[in-house]
Amino acid sequence: MLVQSTMPYATNTDLPARVRKVLPRHAQDIYRAAFNSAYARYGADREAIAHRVAWSAVKRRYVQRAAGFWIERSESA
Repeated sequence: MLVQSTMPYATNTDLPARVRKVLPRHAQDIYRAAFNSAYARYGADREAIAHRVAWSAVKRRYVQRAAGFWIERSESA
């Protein structure tokens, strides 16, 4: 029997609208990968934790600027 595992967010278009609106494409990739990993680790009943893990991963590479948009951190930061 073939067991098919489904990721909560298979593509960036599956991400919540707010995430797609404020994050650049690469940051969306980071968010999606981190969320899916945390979701697999902690389970569906801990979805809020998976979102916090995903935002934390984004914050390692990006910083939020005016109007809520995110830009990549500089190498020296």
